[in-house]
Amino acid sequence: MWSGNRRSGTCLRCCLVVFVVGFALYITEPALFSRFKKGFMLNNNNNIAHSCPPCTCDCPPSLSLMKIAPGLVNLTITECGKDDPELNKEMEKQFVDRLTDELKLHKAVAEEHAHHMNMTYLAARKLASQYQKEAEKCNTATETCEEAREQIEALLTKERKKTSAWERRARKLGWESS
Repeated sequence: MWSGNRRSGTCLRCCLVVFVVGFALYITEPALFSRFKKGFMLNNNNNIAHSCPPCTCDCPPSLSLMKIAPGLVNLTITECGKDDPELNKEMEKQFVDRLTDELKLHKAVAEEHAHHMNMTYLAARKLASQYQKEAEKCNTATETCEEAREQIEALLTKERKKTSAWERRARKLGWESS
């Protein structure tokens, strides 16, 4: 039985080695094949290289933007949007007016941001107040429980003293615990 395990282990190792070598050849095959092929091509090209004529290219010249769309070059920025009444009205405003409008917009955004921040602050204060009230309730309840525990402990001590006194009297009168 031991030799069977040994044979199967040896067989497994051999299969693993064959697999690894095959996998390595599979991965490196394209590079090796192209290098091997180039070696043959160089030997053959030395004999053929002188018989091949030089290539001539008869390509048309590239088209320029002027030839493709001549109207694009003639456009000016002043013609842009001249039929849009809203744009014309906006462009006629003075620079100061536009700057004033932008400042008003910034002010409105800042006021909205401040309002949102104030609302968040108030909500946080309200929540903190609620937590504070709950904490005070917990502290009061804990103190009450602690006082009750101390009172019960004192009563229990008194009861133990009374019980031990009664037990001593009973033993003096002949009582024995079984």
